Amino acid sequence: MRYLPLTFAALLAACDTGPSFTQAEPGEQLSAGDATVTKTDQNAFSLPLANLSPSRRLDFSVGNSFFRNPWVIAPASTDARDGLGPLFNTNACQNCHIKDGRGHPPGPDAKQAVSMLVRLSVPAAADDDLTQGGLMPEPIYGGQFQDAAIPGVEPEGRVRVEYRPRTITFEDGHQVELREPRLSFSNLAYGEMHPATLFSARIAPPVIGLGLLEAIPEADLLAHADPQDKDGDGISGRANRVWDRSNNTTAMGRFGWKAGQPSLRQQNAEAFANDMGLSSHLVPTDSCSSAQPDCLAMPNGGELEVSDSILDNVTFYTRNLAVPARRDVDDALVLAGKSLFFQANCQGCHVPVFTTGSDAAEPELANQTIRPYTDMLLHDMGPGLADGRPEFLANGQEWRTPPLWGIGLTEAVNGHTQFLHDGRARNLMEAILWHGGEAAGSRDAVLAFDAEQRAALLAFLNSL
Repeated sequence: MRYLPLTFAALLAACDTGPSFTQAEPGEQLSAGDATVTKTDQNAFSLPLANLSPSRRLDFSVGNSFFRNPWVIAPASTDARDGLGPLFNTNACQNCHIKDGRGHPPGPDAKQAVSMLVRLSVPAAADDDLTQGGLMPEPIYGGQFQDAAIPGVEPEGRVRVEYRPRTITFEDGHQVELREPRLSFSNLAYGEMHPATLFSARIAPPVIGLGLLEAIPEADLLAHADPQDKDGDGISGRANRVWDRSNNTTAMGRFGWKAGQPSLRQQNAEAFANDMGLSSHLVPTDSCSSAQPDCLAMPNGGELEVSDSILDNVTFYTRNLAVPARRDVDDALVLAGKSLFFQANCQGCHVPVFTTGSDAAEPELANQTIRPYTDMLLHDMGPGLADGRPEFLANGQEWRTPPLWGIGLTEAVNGHTQFLHDGRARNLMEAILWHGGEAAGSRDAVLAFDAEQRAALLAFLNSL
């Protein structure tokens, strides 16, 4: 990316409100504290924590094998990795979280969506089932549309994404064309969907730093919640409260685009069940509905296809994936962009710094100063990004603030720059311009930036 030449002083003069940063903060390049790694190529998201001991790196490698290698149809000689489907989205975790990074929406000629899934539900008659979060699966196709199947079973159908252009104009006249997605379904194998079906397209997010996010004390996250916007800044983040299967109670949601999962272990078990049709103790069901008899009649890989030990291995792997260090933290353009980031109050949701708790699940994750740029809370992002589908306490316009760490390496790792929950944004500026609701003030501040300021802001984001 080329940036317009201008002086650091001129850029700082443009940052007339909020803090101006003239030098990097101590340790600012260490996004994950002592666990930070320094690789910046296509493998930047696939490394263990820098402070993980050699013996525990062997456990990491075992978990990686179950995350990366494909599962197969039952019965099979590989009984530790069989039971795929009968309906599924993909046969390996790595197919969605490509290189442990970000998925993307399907292209116009794609036969399967693979790294984008579509959640389905119908409104519940009464919100009295805490385990469902007020949602009920679509009666025929269940809670997730699955466009792949084993031989002898029909895939549920095909999903396509089409886009309508929408132009937005900066104060200086610069225009950016956004693309508004529209989902369509074809070749539905089991009949028409319920007329009240709610849809939510979700691309697979990066899986770096998840153990560190899990280790942030709940009280520290809740300190940023302001549901009634008592401070009057227009930001009213709140925590989701979701069903914790392990403890049979509600807990704070941390993972997923709407913070619908309370822990990494449950997130992984749900992904095994919904994305690959694999049962476990935590989620003992597969993906067949009562309206799909051929699916129900197929052999499985045993009563529990994902053993507790395999789930433990995958959880250890996802818990200990490292975050790369920031680049160019003391560069003048990056510092000016950081000042503009704060001027626009982006840090109101994308909170820069936390310290992990002493009781973290792994000792390497404990007591680390991390810089994830998220508050892990739900925020109303306005009608432009709304999916209209609630999830526990999250309404149809609310999304969890995604972490920004590593975002500048997306193209290096994944070969694209498609962002937001459904991948509609083709670059970081488009992602910013889709912000509405509580983030409308920040978006409008960016719309007032001139070309030099926009370049500086992007330089900062690409340094994360």
